[in-house]
Amino acid sequence: MKKNKAKNSTGTIALNKKARHDYHLEDKLEAGMALQGWEIKSIRAGKVNLTDNYVIIQNGEALLVGCRIAPLTQASSHVICEPERARKLLLNKKEINRLIGAREREGYSIVATAMYWKKCWVKLEIHLAKGKHAHDKRDAVKDRDWQRQKERVMKSSV
Repeated sequence: MKKNKAKNSTGTIALNKKARHDYHLEDKLEAGMALQGWEIKSIRAGKVNLTDNYVIIQNGEALLVGCRIAPLTQASSHVICEPERARKLLLNKKEINRLIGAREREGYSIVATAMYWKKCWVKLEIHLAKGKHAHDKRDAVKDRDWQRQKERVMKSSV
């Protein structure tokens, strides 16, 4: 008997597309998350919102703030759920020290860009990021439109 395939074969649960628009993304890290049982059930149901999130570092621990995991009514009837609680990220000491150094010395922000399954664990892709100015955003849109236009011209000339 074969197992049923997941809805999306890539394992992606949620993306933060706004982060690519608002920040220059640089270094990428993969972090695990300390989650409760009802959160896993909600994640499997796709009830995750990653927009407007960021990572803070307190007492030597990395915490994800602003990620909303909506509770399922049937899975969380006996538990008090906090959909927007700060969730601990599982990183080793060396990675946390690197994040602290980049944030304090170089002025980087730490932003989560994707949540995905890796085997049976939920992983979070976080980036060190610099904020974009309004003119940077306009330039990015202009470049993207130009690339699209070039592809159309090349496709029609073939």
